Amino acid sequence: MPKPVVPEEKRRRRRPTKSGTVLSEQLIVETALRMLREHGSAGLTARRLGLALDADPSTLYRYFRGMDDLTLAIGDALIGQALRGWRPTGEWRADLRAFGLRVHAAYVAHPQAALLTASRVTGRSNELAADEAVLDVLRTAGFPVPDTVRIYQAFIDQSLAFAALDAASLTLPSASLHDDEDMWRSTYARLPRTTHPRIAEAAPLLATRMVTSAYPTALEMLLDSATARLEELRDQAPR
Repeated sequence: MPKPVVPEEKRRRRRPTKSGTVLSEQLIVETALRMLREHGSAGLTARRLGLALDADPSTLYRYFRGMDDLTLAIGDALIGQALRGWRPTGEWRADLRAFGLRVHAAYVAHPQAALLTASRVTGRSNELAADEAVLDVLRTAGFPVPDTVRIYQAFIDQSLAFAALDAASLTLPSASLHDDEDMWRSTYARLPRTTHPRIAEAAPLLATRMVTSAYPTALEMLLDSATARLEELRDQAPR
C-alpha cells in the first residue's frame, strides 16, 4: 500500500539536509531531470536520488507516493515549461501552433524524461491547465464540443508522439545517430532509378528532410484540416 504524502505545510518545517539543502517537490523534480539527462531512466532510483540530494531515500516519500508518482511530477514539469510564457492571443491557429511547438521543444530538451513521461497522464496542475487552455482556444474559435474534443486529442497526441519519436533519436549513441542520418546519403541516394524510381527522384530531398523533425509539417497539416472543418461548419450554419 503506498505511503501517504506529507502535507505541504509539514514539509516546509523539515530541517535542511546535512549539506544545508532544504528539500522541496520542485528541487526533487529538477534533480531527477538532471539525473535522467546524465544517466537515463535506469539511473533514476530512490537511492541514487537520495544521494544526489544528500537525503535519506525514505525522505522522498514525504513528497511522492513512489517513483511512479515522481514520474508523473516530472511529466507535469515538462508541460509547465511549455506553458511558461505562452498566452492565447485570440488567433486560434497561431495559438495552437505556438503551444504545440512549445510542448515539442520542452520534451525534446529533456529526451530521457520525454521517453519516460510522454505517454503518461499526470492529472496534475500543469497538465490540467494545458488541457483547459487548448479546449478553450478551440471552443472560442467556434468548434462544437465533438469537433473540439476530436481536434484536441489529435493535437495533444501528435505533439507528444513526435516529441517521443524525436527524443528517442536524441538518446541514441552519437555513432548510431550519425549512421542513421548518413543512411539517407550512403544508401537511399545511391539506389538506381531502374529498381527504385520514386526513391531515386526524391533522394536529394529525402537526405535533407529526413534528418530533421517532421513535427512542424505535421502540425501545419493538422491545423489545415481543423481550418477546413471550421469553414465547413460556418458554411453549414443557418443564415
